[in-house]
Amino acid sequence: MNLRTDYDVTQAIELLHNCLSRQISHEALIWLEEKTNQISQGAMQRLFYTAFSAVPRYLGKQQLTLSTQDLRAAAAIRPGWNPQHWSVDQVGRTWIVLSLPHADIEKYLWTLEQVFTTADVRELIALYQSLPLMPHPEKHYARAAEGVRSNMTSVFNAVALRNPYPAEYFDDLAWNQMILKAVFVGSPLYLIHNSDRRANPELGKMLVDYARERWAAKRSVTPELWRFVGYTDTELQALAKVLQVDDIVQQEAAALACAHSPLPQAKELLARYPHLQAAILQGDLTWSSFSRDRLGADT
Repeated sequence: MNLRTDYDVTQAIELLHNCLSRQISHEALIWLEEKTNQISQGAMQRLFYTAFSAVPRYLGKQQLTLSTQDLRAAAAIRPGWNPQHWSVDQVGRTWIVLSLPHADIEKYLWTLEQVFTTADVRELIALYQSLPLMPHPEKHYARAAEGVRSNMTSVFNAVALRNPYPAEYFDDLAWNQMILKAVFVGSPLYLIHNSDRRANPELGKMLVDYARERWAAKRSVTPELWRFVGYTDTELQALAKVLQVDDIVQQEAAALACAHSPLPQAKELLARYPHLQAAILQGDLTWSSFSRDRLGADT
């Protein structure tokens, strides 16, 4: 794990304000400014809950439009923060949440828990997307794990995709379960922040076991699965099998897994497929290009 270093929440709020000011009406912006100011000054909790719920009524639900400069600013303020696919109501709700006083940790966490408990799906998505920006990040572990267990894929994705919180705070058990669930529900693994850095032998074993179950049932697996495989001889046996299938997408994924494996035997296996080995050595085949060209990645 690589825990979050402190960041300036006021800079995050300022960026959210600037982005919203270009897309919502002046009246809506004034309403939001008034509510967030009242909340930050210690207004009654009821005002926080009602304002959080009312955001779409004033701001709408249209997609947020961000420039490359906006995205760079977000990543500079909070490494890993990527609001590229947020909507304006999600931004407004994040601003409200970040305005909540947090000096009294117990009161702060209790207030957040109440809104999590009563939130509808769109509200939950906004809350879970906001996790990496919230103060006291280490205190939100159980809540993040609860989001991963959600049976609503959109809520699960709010935690798992484009969100640096899991990579920074989940232990290997929670991380591995999240990756396996992402495979199971069909979420794109390339959108999981810092996933390569959190690869581990136990995860590789779990994924190969899953693949074998699918093969036994005459079903396929996502080629992204092989991104986290290559730590043991058993896993290399699975990669060798994939390299022999008549599917260039699967073959390329397995070849990349061999190239990134720490095992010498993996390099020997890759050498049996010189066209794939050459593409990797020349930089023409990488996990980034694979996600873009084979999976249609829009990161």
